[in-house]
Amino acid sequence: MQCYGKTAIVTGAAQGIGLEICKQLLAAGANVLLNDIDAHLIEQAIKKISLETDAGKCIAVCGDAGDHIFIQHMVDTAVTKFGGLDIVIANAGITLFGDFFTYTPESFFKVMQVNLGGTFFLAQAAAKQMKQQGRGGSILFMSSVTGHQAHKDLAAYGMSKAAIEMLAKNLVIELSPYQININCVAPGATATERTLSDSNYQSTWQKITPMGRPATVSDIANTALFLVSDEAKHITGQTVIVDGGWTSVSPSPY
Repeated sequence: MQCYGKTAIVTGAAQGIGLEICKQLLAAGANVLLNDIDAHLIEQAIKKISLETDAGKCIAVCGDAGDHIFIQHMVDTAVTKFGGLDIVIANAGITLFGDFFTYTPESFFKVMQVNLGGTFFLAQAAAKQMKQQGRGGSILFMSSVTGHQAHKDLAAYGMSKAAIEMLAKNLVIELSPYQININCVAPGATATERTLSDSNYQSTWQKITPMGRPATVSDIANTALFLVSDEAKHITGQTVIVDGGWTSVSPSPY
């Protein structure tokens, strides 16, 4: 898939899936605005990108992707720096585990602010810009298998991810007249810096994933890149689950 001359925003992208998506977009010829809330991780990410791709086509913007004012700043920055906006990937999200009976309002509303509010208002700001440009565009949300299957201590998180998928379906009505397609990727267990901090993670998910391993960040990024490419322009309102078959059988990791 080629993205020459296109401009993309990827949130929550200083490591893991988001960083790999940025690398693949850059390799495909896109300009990329890389966002994360962690300035130190952003600095490390830009160093990695400079070793592997054309770093001159990537700018980093540090800030909270759950803040609607900052979201508009990201869109404006992409337009000012690169002349427009064609692709948006709402990858930023927060996972706060907790027992349902003791889950706090603070944790609940934080998850909703970032996962739902950030996704909703990024899509809104991006779609306004794409509508104004008049050349279409692609928006991609990052969901999760926990939006399809219950998972211990993730009631709020799973709820937010299921809602994101419904939002993508609903926005088909709003965005299709402007040739903007909108889809979701729902990763299953994926080997990232965060998950591999659990020494049992790899072995646990190898045993219960039909394909015999958790996903790699490339598995997820490959799917994301296809869904925002011109080859997928007639796909909209859909969720692609990338989990090595886990949701088909759903054995618990606990």
